[in-house]
Amino acid sequence: MTKNPFYNAIAASVYIILVVSLLTITSEFSNSIAGGSGKDSFLAPIMMISMLTLSVAVMGYIFGYQPIMLYLDGKKEQAVKLFLQTVGIFGGITFLIFILYLTGILS
Repeated sequence: MTKNPFYNAIAASVYIILVVSLLTITSEFSNSIAGGSGKDSFLAPIMMISMLTLSVAVMGYIFGYQPIMLYLDGKKEQAVKLFLQTVGIFGGITFLIFILYLTGILS
């Protein structure tokens, strides 16, 4: 993505929010069509594994592309620093959302 760990961490958070929103909307839509009868029981695991595979690829790109490019350019210390900063900032965002949820601010 970028060499800015804040942008990378925010991009990962936004991606997760979009995926969860999409899953929530499609789940409500499929329940209203199927009437909660379990008609989608065959497709549900296929869609979940497909979504997992896509998410791993997207998150790998967000977290790993720039550090790998820096590493291959011989900037090993900068690559490790960028990766760890991105993971740390993403962890901070995740922790903040968790705390806001536990306090009832996000429900």
